[in-house]
Amino acid sequence: MAISDEDALFGKPPAKSPAHLLGQSLDDLSAPELAERIAMLRREIERLEAAIEAREVTRQAASSFFKT
Repeated sequence: MAISDEDALFGKPPAKSPAHLLGQSLDDLSAPELAERIAMLRREIERLEAAIEAREVTRQAASSFFKT
């Protein structure tokens, strides 16, 4: 219940916007900024692929456990 006086007066601060939105205009970004976004998105793809693999391992374990 740690509400600050500012939160009480002004409400909670807005959520931080994502570093990249799909489909957003790229016109104002420099080549290094674009390269950084590519690197960030590649890291995110790797994270998503790892989550898929973890789910597949779990599914396989459950499938073998419940096989008759």
